[in-house]
Amino acid sequence: MDNLLIIQDIVIILFFSIAIIFLFNKVKVPSIVGFLIAGMIIGPYGLKLIKSVDEIEVMAEIGVILLLFTIGIEVSLSQIIRIKKLLVVGGGMQFFLTSFISFIIFYSIGISLSQSIFFSFLISLSSTAIIMKLLVDKNEVDSPHGKLSIAISLFQDLMIVPLFLLLPILSNTGSTNISSIFIRVFFAFAITALLIITSKYFMRPIVHQIAKLRLREAFTIGIIFLILGTAYITHQAGLSFAIGAFIAGLILSETDFNHQIISEIVPLKDAFNSLFFVSVGLLVNVQFVFQNSLMIISLTLLIFLFKVLIIIISVSFLKYPFRTALLAGIGLGQVGEFSFILALAGTNLGLISADYYNIFLSSSIFTMIIAPIIYQLEPWIAEKLGSVGSRKISEERFINPNLKDHVIIGGFGVNGKNLARVLKETGIRYIVIELNPDTVKKEKIKGEHIVYGDISKEDILRIVGAEKAKIIVFAVSDPIVTKVGLKNVKKINPHIYALVRTQYVNEVEELIKLGADEVIPEEFETALQIFRKVLQKYHIPLNVIMQQVTLLRQESYRLMRKDDMDVSVLTHLDEFLAQGLTETFYISENNSNINKTLSELNLRAKTNASIIAIVREGKMLPNPSPKEKLLAGDTLIIIGTHQSVDQAIELLSGGIFE
Repeated sequence: MDNLLIIQDIVIILFFSIAIIFLFNKVKVPSIVGFLIAGMIIGPYGLKLIKSVDEIEVMAEIGVILLLFTIGIEVSLSQIIRIKKLLVVGGGMQFFLTSFISFIIFYSIGISLSQSIFFSFLISLSSTAIIMKLLVDKNEVDSPHGKLSIAISLFQDLMIVPLFLLLPILSNTGSTNISSIFIRVFFAFAITALLIITSKYFMRPIVHQIAKLRLREAFTIGIIFLILGTAYITHQAGLSFAIGAFIAGLILSETDFNHQIISEIVPLKDAFNSLFFVSVGLLVNVQFVFQNSLMIISLTLLIFLFKVLIIIISVSFLKYPFRTALLAGIGLGQVGEFSFILALAGTNLGLISADYYNIFLSSSIFTMIIAPIIYQLEPWIAEKLGSVGSRKISEERFINPNLKDHVIIGGFGVNGKNLARVLKETGIRYIVIELNPDTVKKEKIKGEHIVYGDISKEDILRIVGAEKAKIIVFAVSDPIVTKVGLKNVKKINPHIYALVRTQYVNEVEELIKLGADEVIPEEFETALQIFRKVLQKYHIPLNVIMQQVTLLRQESYRLMRKDDMDVSVLTHLDEFLAQGLTETFYISENNSNINKTLSELNLRAKTNASIIAIVREGKMLPNPSPKEKLLAGDTLIIIGTHQSVDQAIELLSGGIFE
């Protein structure tokens, strides 16, 4: 019966996990932090609800395998190419600077060479889960600091593979010379490369054959087999389970089945990952934390501030403003979940003692707690600290004295580029403000009217002539920048027409209060496009459709922002559906009804719709006789109810109605 205690432990963990997810979602803190704290509370050093962690660690290892697999499958080559500069320069500088400086610090205070290298790796990684949660909750995934944070985080994730390869080597550093270390590194990478090549030629055909069975359970079982099988092979080759899982994900990401694979595996990953993070918390000695609270708090703050500083330096090197660098630094200032994975692997290899492990684990957990809290200060940071480190630009150098009644475009993404193209064609003068230095450099070469700067800054707005501008369009993907910029531009020029693009409806009210003359939420515009297309399929007249769309757009989508929208304010569309309508149908050269007479077609008897005229070679043939043949190039004019006209068009297109 003792063997069944594992079920009791899992029940306890899952019970606390559900409560944690609910509670931490309410306070906008990533659930990972809650899992870690829950482990500390229910573990052998807390309430002792779980006393043995050996069985839990086995399931936690499965969670790690699934986590590495999902990262492998979500990392696409096209994504890496798209953000290659941010990834290589920003991510590379952050990782290697953090590793190098922290190694110097650890080694200088008397920690051994191998442990200093190992600890520097642990400090260098941040939590992908936490930063993605923060960015998604604030709608900032596409913001400049969001893109930078994701790029840096992605680089860290990619570094997991070589770090795992180096762990066995670090554990033997004391008895191994430099040449043998390089040989082992080369051997490890050679095995990894061989597995990738082999998997590429064997794994894809296997997945294809499994998919051909069209059985969901076979597909799920087959994918799990490939993940665990590859992980087992890498383990037998002297590498880790996690590397094999990452390789499997990387290979399967290039198949046509990657989206289905993700949908099947992610629920399993989430469940096992909760076990992993709780199991990490179980290992924290709560008594040790209380006894050494001052040291752990101090170390937590030092780690956080050190990582923020390194990221600020790395991002500033890419010529982004201080505000962007600071926000990226705060979001990535914590120690990541992969650090825990490396730490657990390090304990098995003797790279970290129990005391060091408790110190690292405790301080890391606290960095994960304070990062989301400090990130909530983002609006204050954007408004108060955004000017620090920004470049002062001479107004005489940029202002065009003749620029008047022009359009200011904030952001040169897809929306900004399309607007600029239209304005250029129509001869309306404009100027673009863009925060990406590479984009500014590239577009200036093309002759674009673009300046580098942050649209939220007063001095930048004055440089582009906001006092004399007629319209300003906020096409940026950063909600905080938009709000601060809107506030500042209205202070400079209260009469400027401010058009704001936003992704989500919950931002509309606040933007209007800040002075936006019109807000275009992408959520509502998508809904209106769907609304329009559906009505067109039911042959509602275009002028009626546009009337409804205009009505819904009035007062900044006020009607649609109500949960209980009163549809009675709309024209009664059911009346149009009950009425008859006239529609046209063109007979193409490959139409199967060519040379058929109208009597042979028998359209009225089959659909209750009538052909009242034929347009042929530019001439109208009204009331055609039943003997009239259909010719290629004819345009038929059909009359009937909505339903009968739909059926007539389907029949004329090749459908059959009895």
